[in-house]
Amino acid sequence: MEILKTGNPTLVQKSKKVNKINKRLIDQIKEMENALLATRDPIGVGLAAPQVGIPLRLFLAKPSEKSPIFVFINPQIVASSATSAANGASSEPKEEQMKTKTKKGPKTLLEGCLSIPNIWGNVTRKRELVLEYLDEKGKKHKRRFKGFLATIIQHEIDHLEGILFTKRVMEQSQKLYRSYKNEKGEDEFDEIKV
Repeated sequence: MEILKTGNPTLVQKSKKVNKINKRLIDQIKEMENALLATRDPIGVGLAAPQVGIPLRLFLAKPSEKSPIFVFINPQIVASSATSAANGASSEPKEEQMKTKTKKGPKTLLEGCLSIPNIWGNVTRKRELVLEYLDEKGKKHKRRFKGFLATIIQHEIDHLEGILFTKRVMEQSQKLYRSYKNEKGEDEFDEIKV
């Protein structure tokens, strides 16, 4: 299963509600899991169905190497808390700056996207949210999420709405960065002037 890149019209279209969880959908979820697990440099932490050409309200999240893959079908945010501030990155952010704590306490991250390789930017997101969704077995959940997983959820729900994170960066007057490998194979970042 190929992850679509920016420019593909499916990435900017609103997704349709999943009406039935059947074998075909379960097979697509398994293929999405394999695609997510296969991502390297960077390692993917979320994947929305539109990113693989499936215009349905479905996404996966895997916030860490050791965490399971969470499946969210027809997700809907029903409550949320205050927003987290963007992380004031310098013009040359380093990897260790991508996960920082602000004075207010929440973690803020330099976001990237598997569909927009090598582009990064700060996005202000809600610190905490309550989400209603179905799992792959059709069981309904209403659960509170916070921290990094809440950020992933908001990023992936944006995908379901046809919104790429770069739009959020621009709306919030934040900076965009392009990453590249230096001679040592380390990631470096240059600000993109827009």
